[in-house]
Amino acid sequence: MLSKPIEEVTFAFLDIETTGLSAEKGARVCEVAVVKNMGGKSGESFSRLVNPLCPIPPQVSMIHKITDDMVAGEPHFEKVAPVLASVLEDCAVVCHNADFDVKFLSYEFQRIGLRFPDVPVLDTLKFARRHGGFESNRLGNIAQALGYGTEGWHRALADVKMTEYVFLHFVNRFRELGARTLSDLSRLQTVSSAAFKNQHS
Repeated sequence: MLSKPIEEVTFAFLDIETTGLSAEKGARVCEVAVVKNMGGKSGESFSRLVNPLCPIPPQVSMIHKITDDMVAGEPHFEKVAPVLASVLEDCAVVCHNADFDVKFLSYEFQRIGLRFPDVPVLDTLKFARRHGGFESNRLGNIAQALGYGTEGWHRALADVKMTEYVFLHFVNRFRELGARTLSDLSRLQTVSSAAFKNQHS
């Protein structure tokens, strides 16, 4: 898949909301959302509240506004995981701070005897840190700096739409540097714009 031209890759923008910062210490997913995009056009979307089977701490609810009452009647992660895996199949996953989301989901999948899909992962946070020059690299702050609204920030679906917007901003910039394939985008997570451009000039 890495050799595919950018316009032929289906990107799956992914975000989760959780009850805490560490799955290993007992935190669980309480919301997940995905929006797909191919050729710059948004497509299939998936958004689901998840019953974490544990209380959501009040200080966490204050951030994402998800409460115990909201998730009480929702499916457990083991019911959501197969659907999520199917949605992500044959895609390149894009997150803002993928190290958190993918690690957390991998743990959740492992906990129920499944594996998180083996797909390429791109991280708009890494793009922003290396190529952005923003005052703040928080997702909402970047989106706002680029002129995109931040209503619903910290809810999964709103966050994936912001991630999609930020990602497409960087893709347009990277095309000017000579990026043509998914592999090029992957490399731009770890090399500077100048270094990449020099290699492709």
